[in-house]
Amino acid sequence: MSTTTTETQTGIPTGTWQADTVHSSVAFEVPYAVATFGGQVTEFDATLADGKLTGSARIESIQTKEENLQAHLLSPEFFDAERHPVVGFSGTLERDGDAVEIDGEITIKGITQPAVLKGTITGPAVDHFGATRVGLKLQTTVDRTSFDMNWNMPLPNGEPALSNEVTLKADLTLVAQEA
Repeated sequence: MSTTTTETQTGIPTGTWQADTVHSSVAFEVPYAVATFGGQVTEFDATLADGKLTGSARIESIQTKEENLQAHLLSPEFFDAERHPVVGFSGTLERDGDAVEIDGEITIKGITQPAVLKGTITGPAVDHFGATRVGLKLQTTVDRTSFDMNWNMPLPNGEPALSNEVTLKADLTLVAQEA
């Protein structure tokens, strides 16, 4: 372990930690009609530096099970990927045992709103290659309409097909960086 990176099982990891995107994921879920649909973002980054988590995701890398739905999500009715290609987050981590809360801000379509991510932290642990890793499993719910994503369609009963509440999830493996 690097002498510039220290941590305890109850403290906030110090030093700089970079996401291992091969062993991490960023996803979303939203209630639709009587079920839930979701997807993931395959191009993202995240850095934890002395208790501050920052991250971004490239909107064009959204993947769902339906190609037409992906195209609709990239359109101006949702993310408007051509004008706003990146979603960003920045916040400060608080730890209580294995529980974490990150009070910060998320920016979607150029609109910044407060967001609180809650979840768990695991590690630190040294892997079989000698790298020190920390895991963060985080979740928050945002109102998509506060980011100018207002598309909807009524169901036959008059209720909207798509919920305004979207759950965002990040399962991050972060690796300590040498100074």
